[in-house]
Amino acid sequence: MPRAASKPEDLEAIAARRAALIAELASVDEQLKAAELAARDAGRPTLLAALERIKIGAMDKSDAKAIASAIGQHGGAAVARHLESLQAA
Repeated sequence: MPRAASKPEDLEAIAARRAALIAELASVDEQLKAAELAARDAGRPTLLAALERIKIGAMDKSDAKAIASAIGQHGGAAVARHLESLQAA
């Protein structure tokens, strides 16, 4: 069964709706990116607060970076478990 041709007003309305949806999707993508960035750094305030309460001896910059990288890569819980295993040894 042949499809009826769309009216020019319908095409314009469809195109306008499509443009609005694309703009809304772009906005949602930006919000998602911002939320993901915030989630990836959500533990920083907690870690910094804990570091302020604990005395830490001299440390090389490379060691500090390695510790921070391990937390970033493996997560705080995994690093904490590993550190607990070092204390038990």
